[in-house]
Order: sequence, then structure tokens, then C-alpha cells
Amino acid sequence: MKGELTAVIEPAPEGGFWAICLEIPGANGQGESLEEARNDLQAAIELLLEDREADVSRGLPADAVRMPLQIG
Repeated sequence: MKGELTAVIEPAPEGGFWAICLEIPGANGQGESLEEARNDLQAAIELLLEDREADVSRGLPADAVRMPLQIG
């Protein structure tokens, strides 16, 4: 993996598509087309990560160090 996440998109029984992300539990999306489901999933991931960062940041001490981390 190199800074990429995996979307799994499948047809929904009622029509349209469901999307999940293998690497981020709780991230899911839906849409009438594959592209719409992918975009909805991407937006959900961005919101989850922003919320997680804000939540964790509230408890960090003033001397905590932040730095980029490359994956893969």
C-alpha cells in the first residue's frame, strides 16, 4: 500500500451501490452509480479522519510532535 486505500463497491439489493473501505472501519458510502458511491465513500473517509484528528488533538500535550508519515 502506498498512500492508497481500498474501496469495495457492490450492488445494493434495493438498487444502486454500497461502498466500504477495507482499511478504515466504519467508512461507508452509497450511490446510484459506482462513481457516486465512490465519491460518497471518499467524503465519508475525509470526515472520519478530520473528526478523529480533532478528537485526538484535544488531548495532546503542548510538547507533542507532529510529523508526516509515509506508508509503503
